[in-house]
Amino acid sequence: MPRTLSPETIALVKATVPAIAAHGSDITRTMYAKLFEDAHIRALFNHSNQESGAQVNALAAAILAYARHIETPQALGPVVERIAHKHIGYSILPEHYPYVARALIRAIEEVLGAAATPEILAAWGEAYWFLAEVLMEREEVLRAELLALEGGWTGWRRFEVAERRPESEVITSFVLRPADGGPVVRHRPGQYLTLRFDMPEQQGAKRNYSISSAPSDSTYRISVKREAAGQGGSRHLHDRVEVGDVLDIAPPAGDFFLPERPERPVILLSGGVGVTPMIAMAETIAEAHPGLETHFVHGALNSAVHAMAGHVRGLAARHGRIRATTFYSAPLPQDVLGASHDAEGFISVDWLAANTPLGEADVFLCGPKPFLRGLITGLQAAGVAPARIHHELFGPTDEAVAA
Repeated sequence: MPRTLSPETIALVKATVPAIAAHGSDITRTMYAKLFEDAHIRALFNHSNQESGAQVNALAAAILAYARHIETPQALGPVVERIAHKHIGYSILPEHYPYVARALIRAIEEVLGAAATPEILAAWGEAYWFLAEVLMEREEVLRAELLALEGGWTGWRRFEVAERRPESEVITSFVLRPADGGPVVRHRPGQYLTLRFDMPEQQGAKRNYSISSAPSDSTYRISVKREAAGQGGSRHLHDRVEVGDVLDIAPPAGDFFLPERPERPVILLSGGVGVTPMIAMAETIAEAHPGLETHFVHGALNSAVHAMAGHVRGLAARHGRIRATTFYSAPLPQDVLGASHDAEGFISVDWLAANTPLGEADVFLCGPKPFLRGLITGLQAAGVAPARIHHELFGPTDEAVAA
């Protein structure tokens, strides 16, 4: 595997940028079709992302970004980190990489036709293995770090549902404890778990859920929204999974988390079920950072779907320097401004600039794509340095958010 890319490969890959920009989604869609011809590779993926087209578009954007930055691959460091964590969550191993290589090269050849010369295909093969080596090395480090920690593991581990608790009309929390009775690795607040379970319509379904509790030695908590659409993972958990049931779980993963020693004020911005990793951060701040100025700003439709509202208010009251503010965009008749919520409408950058230390704080965001697009764009326009903007998105990151 190459340690550096040859000048000839760099030139050939860059020459394909217009074609990749025009046909990227066709290439990745074809690649996945060829990849999934192998049943054991198909079983590694979350197919709800495939059906929605999100994964196809996200991978197309990543391939295009790689081609554009092929001369300076270090610019893709954050993307590499995020992919490596996803691979840890899905138990992607070095032996899986050749399957992706073959599928990608076959897809480029099929979609680009005569334009995919032997030289172009060879260049993309070299470029793929260069990036694959970077990823595999990083994943090896992440696995070693997990195994070195108390309670750490790699691959899948059996967990029992120790408790389930409704948090709103659409969100339920599940407390998960190892079936082997051992400790668990303490996650970083903001990280997620990957669950594997059998549904009537799909065996071995895999889903990511943010951990909604502060680090613990014994359990994790996830808080899941029951989604009406999609392949039904959240509906399965809500409707079929009970206390005592056992699920397979991969170790905590994700590059979105609260620093161990925050150096600046913190603003936690969430929309809808994006509140879950923010709960983990808020609990951690309440436990471990008594002097940290924190602004917990959440947007929800109304009180019916607003999860853990009382819990957050309690954390803020006990901590003293956490200020919790809730926006309702569609309040119910029984919702009272100043009691159930603090503002109506949507969170805006103007409001943040007037009510939070936006000029100096680290800003953490989690929520649906429109929420992230609007706020990230607005924060950058307001002069918030990109290094102080940290975001998490449920599902693959598309090019609009990644930009």
